[in-house]
Amino acid sequence: MNSSEKLPAHDVADLSLSESGRRRVEWADRFMPVLRTIRERFEREKPLAGVRVSACLHVTTETANLVRTLQAGGADVVLCASNPLSTQDDVAAWLVEGLGVGVFAVKGEDNDRYYEHIRAALEHCPVVTMDDGADLVGALHMMALDRVDDLAGPVRTWAAALSNDERESVVRTVAGSTEETTTGIIRLRAMATDGVLQFPVIAVNDSLTKHMFDNRYGTGQSTLDGVLRATNILLAGSTVVVAGYGWCGRGVAMRARGAGAQVIVTEIDPLAALEATMDGFRVLPMAEAVREGDVFITLTGNAGVIREEHFRAMKDGAIVCNSGHFDIEIDVARLEEISETSPVELRPFVEEYIVDGKRIALLAQGRLINLAAAEGHPASVMDMSFANQALGAEYLLSEDGRALSKQVHRVPAVLDREIARLKLASMDIGIDTLTPEQELYLSSWDVGT
Repeated sequence: MNSSEKLPAHDVADLSLSESGRRRVEWADRFMPVLRTIRERFEREKPLAGVRVSACLHVTTETANLVRTLQAGGADVVLCASNPLSTQDDVAAWLVEGLGVGVFAVKGEDNDRYYEHIRAALEHCPVVTMDDGADLVGALHMMALDRVDDLAGPVRTWAAALSNDERESVVRTVAGSTEETTTGIIRLRAMATDGVLQFPVIAVNDSLTKHMFDNRYGTGQSTLDGVLRATNILLAGSTVVVAGYGWCGRGVAMRARGAGAQVIVTEIDPLAALEATMDGFRVLPMAEAVREGDVFITLTGNAGVIREEHFRAMKDGAIVCNSGHFDIEIDVARLEEISETSPVELRPFVEEYIVDGKRIALLAQGRLINLAAAEGHPASVMDMSFANQALGAEYLLSEDGRALSKQVHRVPAVLDREIARLKLASMDIGIDTLTPEQELYLSSWDVGT
């Protein structure tokens, strides 16, 4: 950004960190060739010209490259954090100072500041929203349903000062949203089921090029990275309990076993439990697993996965963390109540509690361990996830996108496959194509064996 230009409204930790952020964003960009290809096209075609975009995402180097792509397409972007501990402050600084983007995100922000940042993103009056956990869309729907009293303090104060017409206008302006993560999709599908969803949503998380790769390989690697950076423990020979065997749980279980850990999986879904068994993992109820585990990692998207009875049954020295989006999977409030001492910070992101005379270490306050104590997913896998975000936004504004019903929709298969094709091309990997005879065979019913 030209030094003579006025900076946009923002709230970041320290603008002097900008140069460090620029270097790290450019490093990540080397490993995001798909998004770079899309950015080059967006620069030429300007499919988002003049479109206001409010994004509530983890403010990381990879997200910065998504913002660069949206901006190249002509979008006017405001960005806020989707988790209080996931912001990379140097990246936030560079987005403001280097790109002139309004960023509202500070690592470690308290709850009030977090929702003040949500308010700033809403005040942008977006045409397209991007969410990672549906906090932004959730606030919009509380406004639409005249449930202002249910909003968090800073958002409630702002919304209450608007007239009914003004609140309705903020919601009506939104053409659609994209959602990044499983937890957000759960909330949005519940809205659709209740018949209250106000605009179409593209479920980026359900794209094959997102959840099969980002959730499995990205979460698998970055979760263990966060655990190891926080604790410096040796995984080999330890017992790791993985709660949930969705794509994220699969990735963590696979990586933990690769590091030499004995892995126990807990599940509520018989099919997922059967798959974990067939993949060679022990499957136990949490009530039994807690007696054996050294490290516990929750990845379910549900609340109360590790509760009081589990804390009381754990071994001395157990380590507990979460890699699901919200800090609801571990009952931290109850842990604090039953602890015999106030929590003691042993290391950054490691707090020790004493329950029935036994030590329990909670990592990152029960928040996303991979983004709190580490850097989140590697850029090369976020390349595909954020390609889905960029193309999802473009699709929402297309003729077909404008015709979408107020439901949660998959990314069109043609876009999913195009992202996979671009990724393969960037890796210099070729694949076969069908011959005319093969195409005929696959489209026919009267050709026998």
